[in-house]
Amino acid sequence: MYRLIKTEGAARRGEFVTVHGTVQTPGFMNVATAGAIKGAVSAWDLKELDCQVQLCNTYHLHLRPGDETVKKLGGIRKFTGWEGPVLTDSGGFQVFSLAKLRNIREEGVTFASHIDGHKIFMGPEESMRIQSNLGSTIAMAFDECVENPAEYSYAKMSCARTTRWLERCKAEMTRLNAREDTLNPKQMLFGINQGCTYRDLRVEHMKQIASMDLDGYGIGGLAVGEPAQEMYAVIEEIEPHMPKDKIRYLMGVGTPANILEGVRRGVDLFDCVMPTRNARHGHAFTMEGCRNMLNAKYTLDESPLDEQCGCPVCQRFTRAYIHHLFKAGEMLAMRLTVMHNLYFYNNLLKKIRGALDEDRFEAFYAENIEALSRRI
Repeated sequence: MYRLIKTEGAARRGEFVTVHGTVQTPGFMNVATAGAIKGAVSAWDLKELDCQVQLCNTYHLHLRPGDETVKKLGGIRKFTGWEGPVLTDSGGFQVFSLAKLRNIREEGVTFASHIDGHKIFMGPEESMRIQSNLGSTIAMAFDECVENPAEYSYAKMSCARTTRWLERCKAEMTRLNAREDTLNPKQMLFGINQGCTYRDLRVEHMKQIASMDLDGYGIGGLAVGEPAQEMYAVIEEIEPHMPKDKIRYLMGVGTPANILEGVRRGVDLFDCVMPTRNARHGHAFTMEGCRNMLNAKYTLDESPLDEQCGCPVCQRFTRAYIHHLFKAGEMLAMRLTVMHNLYFYNNLLKKIRGALDEDRFEAFYAENIEALSRRI
């Protein structure tokens, strides 16, 4: 259940109540693809980093160790040790981005595993069953992720199919939640808005899925190569048609500046691999901009990564030491920088919530948008 507390312009301050805990919004979800944060960060570390939600990947967990294995071990939360809410994506994006061979039919998609090439079939019912086995808090509907740019006619046909698949997802989840052996009988379902960058398709699709009274709504198919301004324009176009009393999730976005812009346009929830992926390549996010810790200028720098940061890394380690670890090829370099970046993202959303609480979000936006877009 989503509770809207207050607004400032289109920006929203709220709470999302789930069976596994309450999420303060706007919020960031931390991507634990195969049940762990890349960079040797565990679920136990996440507690120290102000994380609220862990996001796990249906496609990857289905392939290894297998969703039935996870169910036998008590579900994804017990398996990973994460006690808070977990969102599992549907596997749709990975099917369309990783699979080498795929055949899309009305029933679903047949594709070759990116690991060993064996054939797998996944449709709405299969995706819901996998996510039910994982026992996540929130399951994402199975959708078709269309390449961008796409022909208008294909994008229109795909939206219609995604809507039909959503109806099947909803029916299957209702059935699964009623079973006696279901790990989480209160599992929630989020629908996903598609339509590439065609405004009319986006709006029409949003209207269709909004009428289905789901637990929340994702905006998919953005941040896949189109200019940021185009993404913002799409969000602005569909925002008036998104239910006010349901949580809104911008999938796979993005940079700190993208998040600030997304909140300003009415988005409640974000996820992205950027804080962890960039960290593993030596890039540390700070309120002054992004630092490349491979740069020689940090060789003798005894400051923390971010002098405004309260994370465990900034309390204990210097830029000089982290620079040395990267140069020496030590795994600890990645672990420390990933931990810092995750804390930074979660703390940035905490600052945004604080600004909304105090009716000064626009001032916070004006003070920080330029710095958050900067490379130092």
